[in-house]
Amino acid sequence: MEIRLHANATTTPKIRKQIQESTLPNSHLAAQFGVTVDTIRRWKGRNDTQDHSHTPHHLPTTLTPEQEIVAVELRRTFLLPLDDLLIVMREFVNSDVSRSGLDRCLRRHKVSRLRDLIPQPEGEKKPVKTFKDYEPGYIHVDYKYLPQMPDESSRRYLFVAIDRASRWVYLELCPDKSAKTATGFLKRLTAKVPFKIVKLLSDNDKCFTDRFSAEGERQPTGKHLFDVECARHGIEHRLIKPRTPQTNGMVERFNGRIADILTTTRFDSRQDLAATLTRYAWLYNQQIPQKALNHKTPVATLKAWQLTHPHLFHKQVRNHPGPNTNGSLASCIMPVVLSPFVLATFCA
Repeated sequence: MEIRLHANATTTPKIRKQIQESTLPNSHLAAQFGVTVDTIRRWKGRNDTQDHSHTPHHLPTTLTPEQEIVAVELRRTFLLPLDDLLIVMREFVNSDVSRSGLDRCLRRHKVSRLRDLIPQPEGEKKPVKTFKDYEPGYIHVDYKYLPQMPDESSRRYLFVAIDRASRWVYLELCPDKSAKTATGFLKRLTAKVPFKIVKLLSDNDKCFTDRFSAEGERQPTGKHLFDVECARHGIEHRLIKPRTPQTNGMVERFNGRIADILTTTRFDSRQDLAATLTRYAWLYNQQIPQKALNHKTPVATLKAWQLTHPHLFHKQVRNHPGPNTNGSLASCIMPVVLSPFVLATFCA
């Protein structure tokens, strides 16, 4: 049987049992086992020999019972997330309330999960659709607008590709979002990626497809520059349904991470922005374990795939890329140290 003792425990379950069964005076037992009289008295007053929780029975709180009622009703009525509710409580109810104290209050009153407070429609619930298991080689592609820096005459665009199976990410900063630029991004992606790209999913933007024209929706002709490049590498180019960006949600979620960087970091120049995104791409691929990957990093996941499915790869998966030979942003990713602010933001 596994026994878990507190790190500072001075007695074992066997000694505690002897203390409880002994009829000797407490002072004699304390001298025999090398502990204090209080320790002897405590274990004689218990019926078991296991360590109990050291959490105080009554945690300190700055909220009065009336203020707790207000917090609970705000939570139930407006379905406020914890951080939003904290702002309201500090502004209008109690300026000294802490985030942890408010969270404990919500847990005590069983309103800590917003999902449980949202009314559910009657009837049979629809099953939640999930990704089926894929091998490396199914790529999601999209681009994101970037803010214009003080030393730039126009804004730039971030092209992003993410592998569905391993969450491995490749990104580049580009001057525009034309079909030629998207095609160049795909060329460099196929040269950079260590596995064979089999399928590629994108939205219906003009830089990726000619599905939409002045006359409306039509079948893609296959003559678009991006389609031609996909065909040259034997890649099946798939398009999402119109007005359904959630289909490409994997890359959209990564773009959401980039949006967090852009809103929480101050950039002084275009080089500063590029360096920060480069560092984050390296951090994401090499250092951040993901729950969807069984708490492994994307690079570690690719290495595991290469051991079991070497036929899917055309080059060795390495932790750090080689010298910058093509001038692209992602090709110069090197192990660098993030600033404490960026590291704290994205490792949380």
